[in-house]
Amino acid sequence: MAMKYRISRRKFIKTAGIGVAGLALGPRMVSNAFARMSGKRTLRILQWSHFVPKYDTWFDPFAKAWGEKHNVDVVVDHISLSDLRSTFASEVVAGKGHDLIEFLNPPSDFEPSVMDLTDVNREAVKRFGKQVPVAYRSSYNPDTKKYYGFCHGWTIDPGDYRKSLWEKVGKPDGPRTWEDLLVYGGKIKKQLGVQAGIGLSQELDSNMAGRALLWSYGSGIQDEHERVVLDNKRTIEAVKYMKNLYEKALTPEVFGWVPASNNQLLLAGRASYILNSISAYRSAQEKVPEIAKDVYFTPALKGPEGTGWASEHVIYVSVIPKFATKNADLAKQFLLDLVANYDQAIWNSELYNTPSFFHAPIPHGHRGYPAVKGAKTMRDVFHAWFEKDPFALPGEATNKLLPLENAETWSTNVGHPGPANPAIGEIFGTFVIPNMYARVVQGKQSAEASVKQAAAECRKIFEKWQSQGLIKKAA
Repeated sequence: MAMKYRISRRKFIKTAGIGVAGLALGPRMVSNAFARMSGKRTLRILQWSHFVPKYDTWFDPFAKAWGEKHNVDVVVDHISLSDLRSTFASEVVAGKGHDLIEFLNPPSDFEPSVMDLTDVNREAVKRFGKQVPVAYRSSYNPDTKKYYGFCHGWTIDPGDYRKSLWEKVGKPDGPRTWEDLLVYGGKIKKQLGVQAGIGLSQELDSNMAGRALLWSYGSGIQDEHERVVLDNKRTIEAVKYMKNLYEKALTPEVFGWVPASNNQLLLAGRASYILNSISAYRSAQEKVPEIAKDVYFTPALKGPEGTGWASEHVIYVSVIPKFATKNADLAKQFLLDLVANYDQAIWNSELYNTPSFFHAPIPHGHRGYPAVKGAKTMRDVFHAWFEKDPFALPGEATNKLLPLENAETWSTNVGHPGPANPAIGEIFGTFVIPNMYARVVQGKQSAEASVKQAAAECRKIFEKWQSQGLIKKAA
């Protein structure tokens, strides 16, 4: 099996595509399809280089073994997160490339170019039970009644804070509200010289943080009826808060952040708080254990009205492009078998991957990790490991992840309170929200003007997708 790690976009596009065409998944799924096949086929998978490297070292042999079982050559190409969308867009234009592509945010704006995966989603529910809402709303378009993707898992986006720093300013359990972050985070910067880490750049974490702040203020890009509602006084208040937070607790480097920047800041001992998954903590355990032992976690920060939502950190939404019909049956069977073995995905991502199907049963036999007494479902092993982290360092507290145990109750999709429709996907991909905050923080616009501009950009994007029939027209 070919495995390519972090290759350049130019080299990837040059070498990636072989045209494909042909078969759809039948009602009896693919078990009978294999019996009809003669000869060996090749399934090409494109996905990002995982933030927890151990996951890739598990996934690639897993995919190879799956292929050997089904007489299929499986080729897994890993690519950097920043190149993922542009590479797939190039494949769509070329009409050839990979059979299965895994995204980290809802690829709803690619709906016209990908297959409707209603069949495999329904089969998954039949086999594994109901999907968590954040996964369902990140892969299903209620306006077209199509699943543009299949979501096998997601990642929690908590607050990661340095307990020793927060103890010194009288807040040992870290921030619980955005006001705490402003007041106590400001004290830490002023008194101890350590900043908070909230991005204001065109990258993943800035996108997530900006949305979480909006929701905590009772605002958002759209309402539950998919009407653009961004231009309101609550959004303006959130933007003014961000300017205040920057002045008291951040530094100019946040304008140039990339997805790894807040991780690096934490590991360097220069962050009091970041919004990130537990991957930053896992990296610290490996590279700077003294920092890791000081890192603890908070749920979604609450806003002025006492509510708080976190955007999922990443959402694993796999798509099958329309040009990949020949191997669609293989791709769908692979996704179902991945879910059936998701306890291994959780373990080998060091608890970074959270299952979309908590009720999926654990298969019998050796699973590659110490037995969890009485565990029958993915939820059983997930909660057992969060209650006692098997990857804690010697002498480190093992219950740090407990505040995240019920994260599905305060985690939501990027289109909250509506779905992650194609307009939301494009707004995410073009960084409308981080840009809205950054203009104000940098003194380029007033909060009112920047919000008005962002709302106009959102309305234009919504109107484009409404004209294509992929979002219902506003009432």
